Amino acid sequence: MKQLIKNAIEKDDFLNLIKKVLLPLLKNDERAFLVGGYIRDLAVFNTVSKDKDIVLFNTDTETVARKIADSLGAAFVELDPENKIYRVVLGENYADIAQGLNNSVDDDIQRRDFTVNSIFYDLKKGEFYDKNGGFRDITDRIIRTPELKNLEDDPLRMLRAFRFQAQLGFRIDDEILEYVQKNGKTLDMVARERINQEILKMFEGKSLPKTLLNMHDAGFLEIVFPFIQNIKKIPPNTHHHLDLVHHSIETVRHIRSNKALLRLAAFYHDIGKPLCWTIEPDTGRHRFIGHDEKGEKLVRQELSGLKFSKKQIEYVAKMVKNHIYPSSLMATPDGASNKAMARFIRKIHPDVEDLIELARADRLSARGEAVSDTMVQNNLDNLEKLLGYYEDIKESLKELPKLLDGREIMEILQIQATPKLGVIINELKEVQIAGSVKTRDEAIEFVKNLKL
Repeated sequence: MKQLIKNAIEKDDFLNLIKKVLLPLLKNDERAFLVGGYIRDLAVFNTVSKDKDIVLFNTDTETVARKIADSLGAAFVELDPENKIYRVVLGENYADIAQGLNNSVDDDIQRRDFTVNSIFYDLKKGEFYDKNGGFRDITDRIIRTPELKNLEDDPLRMLRAFRFQAQLGFRIDDEILEYVQKNGKTLDMVARERINQEILKMFEGKSLPKTLLNMHDAGFLEIVFPFIQNIKKIPPNTHHHLDLVHHSIETVRHIRSNKALLRLAAFYHDIGKPLCWTIEPDTGRHRFIGHDEKGEKLVRQELSGLKFSKKQIEYVAKMVKNHIYPSSLMATPDGASNKAMARFIRKIHPDVEDLIELARADRLSARGEAVSDTMVQNNLDNLEKLLGYYEDIKESLKELPKLLDGREIMEILQIQATPKLGVIINELKEVQIAGSVKTRDEAIEFVKNLKL
């Protein structure tokens, strides 16, 4: 493994450009190491990252970083001057150049978050320095920390352990899990913006469902995601074979995409259920009427607290609010009409495929005793029909002509600019999408005969 990684490092063009400038600057006692995720990703995924981390010892970091940037015609960025961290950017590639802790290689290695990130490669000697057994832990597929104190120094590293588990598929060392169980609440001291970034990375990971289960077992899931405290009250029922926490995680598992926000929407899709929970006295059936509407409001609050952007919140809230829509639309014996499907597409586009995927995952995750295989298959077939209809007309949506504008409709019908006008415009769009109105004359005839 080491030789293959060394070969990849030595062939890295951007790194070679840096070395060409850097190495002649270093005196006898001055050292430079390639560290961290670049080496880890080569070892785990055999991928070459465009992001490099270089640590310098016994030399002035800023001076070296500026000389590298000037020599390469690259941009120089002061990331953290107080801690002497600088960035050199050349096209898509960048290198973060930092000062080693206490100018001691051993001290710097010991303060690293996890052993898989503490492998150093000496750029002068062309040798690895792996004091903490990082290569061994990569082979054993385990996430360990050089010292538990490193988690205490930065509680975000508890969440990072789970993020790396989601990305790498490694198991987390029992010592870390025990620490999280006892100290998980110290995450509250961490800025929400930092937590946000770890969540987004974690939700892209292939092993996300398993990671969420492990976080739940460690009592950490509800610390990161406060809504879990409420939904864990909802038990299995005749339509759901799992309690609501595990149903939410199971829904994530059935999402066939690694889009972080879509997976996040799957995780949050039933956040509104505790506020709408009733049990029918005669049948014992659990009902959650209106949980989609309640969920939209709650998810906005929670994601705002976690410092998600307005655009990200709008997407997830849209998914949560409408997650029942695709299945309910297609639930009639003969399926929905083209006009009804067109109305759905107009409302949800450009996120139609994502919402249908969420509805599919939700269906597959609810298999209580009252849910037959036939019911599930019919639901899935109907969702495929809706997806097929969207795929058939998707290209035409980009070029949908405006046959009549609002002013023209007002003149034709002799009406004022009232809410009724908006309804007419939307009705016209729907029949255009459905393909039953294609020309200006057909549009005029349609609005004249439209009964509202």
